[in-house]
Amino acid sequence: MPTTSALPGAITQLLVILREPAIDKVDVIDGPPVNDVQTQDFIAVGWVPDGDQAAELQQSFNSAGARTKDETFAISGWIDCWSGDTDFPAVRARVFELLGEIEQRIRATGLHPEAPTLNGSVLWADLSAGVLRQSHTDQGARAALGFTVTCHARI
Repeated sequence: MPTTSALPGAITQLLVILREPAIDKVDVIDGPPVNDVQTQDFIAVGWVPDGDQAAELQQSFNSAGARTKDETFAISGWIDCWSGDTDFPAVRARVFELLGEIEQRIRATGLHPEAPTLNGSVLWADLSAGVLRQSHTDQGARAALGFTVTCHARI
């Protein structure tokens, strides 16, 4: 079957990179939560709570002859942290700690030289954007951060 997009494989590999090794006390989920996650920290790949857009892609032929295409896409994600009290500095620090963990995991390191290519599924991937949200809830202070991983692939 012909490959029409690198996006599905890139999402799968981003999940692999974020799940292994496990991040202490954090669930890494594919898409929207299906369980009650209101009192735990989680990272969702391919989901943000205020929309149904998991990712956005664009393609164009990379040269004359129409043999291969360049594809650029943005994978949406969400980090959610709860404190159980009213301590915003603590949950804000925690949400940015997890954002830093995501960024480190998609950078090349000695142990993970293929991380920037999402294990070979794209030419490159980059943590490119984020939006912080804070709120008081009946479970305590909440900080959440929508993030975007931008990728470029050749198909």
